[in-house]
Amino acid sequence: MTVPAAAPHTPSASKPLSADRVWFVTGASRGLGLAFTEAALAAGDRVVAVARTLDGLAAPAAEHGDRLLTLPLDVTDRDAVRNSVDTAVRHFGRLDVVVNNAGFLAAGMVEEFTEAEARAQFDTNFFGALWVSQAVLPHLRAQGGGHLVQVSSIGALAGYPLSGLYGASKSALEGMSEALAAEVAPFGVKVTLVEPGGYWTGLYTTGLAATTPMVAYAPLRAELEKQFAEGSVDSLPELAARAVLELVDSEEPPLRLLLGSAVYDLAFDITRGRQETWAAWERTSRAAEQAVPAPPGYGA
Repeated sequence: MTVPAAAPHTPSASKPLSADRVWFVTGASRGLGLAFTEAALAAGDRVVAVARTLDGLAAPAAEHGDRLLTLPLDVTDRDAVRNSVDTAVRHFGRLDVVVNNAGFLAAGMVEEFTEAEARAQFDTNFFGALWVSQAVLPHLRAQGGGHLVQVSSIGALAGYPLSGLYGASKSALEGMSEALAAEVAPFGVKVTLVEPGGYWTGLYTTGLAATTPMVAYAPLRAELEKQFAEGSVDSLPELAARAVLELVDSEEPPLRLLLGSAVYDLAFDITRGRQETWAAWERTSRAAEQAVPAPPGYGA
């Protein structure tokens, strides 16, 4: 079974929500977040850049002056998120593009995670994005539009050893965001899930936390380490930023956007594999459903 080919996207001319848009970018001090911030500033827009630590934003702040507002923020603190968003709106008057980029990778086998480690992964990658989304939506609804960009992962489409909780946090983000997109569309608010491939962002170094290894998984770990030792050839974050600029310039942005050839091909492979499995088990699936009137006493 194959996936029908879609017509290629042709960028169309569009008008931003304001002459110089206002961005709100989380995790903005390094990696993709910093690239998004710098690209928006270079395009003439204004940016509210938030992060736990602001060291990486010193150079953009010196170059762009009052077009960049930097705020320290831990996105896991819901009250602090609301305060930062309110500060941003008071400072620049509006928000046009909100990029939920803050996140980290907790590496470990699923069985190895402590409760604290599992909750920490979700607190940042899922709940942090949820708190930001909830905080900005009253402003976006009131002004009649805006674009919420949720930075997800190919790990949301398929699970891989050592990144199970990371993938789960991104899967939760995707499920929430897909529903959110339908809920806010009547208000002119757009939502896009961006699924990046490999970029030189520090996710596997400064953005990495690890569980305590269990002996039982030593053989699998050794095999994975052998694969990792072959090295990785990733892309510069600026390419992802260029794609996101094209995305927010679009009058009809997609719900999902893959970034990179490798993840593009992998996403289609994953989809084909699922379709083949569903088709192979079609008889069992269909036999499990037969509509009947509600049984006596149902719902009592």
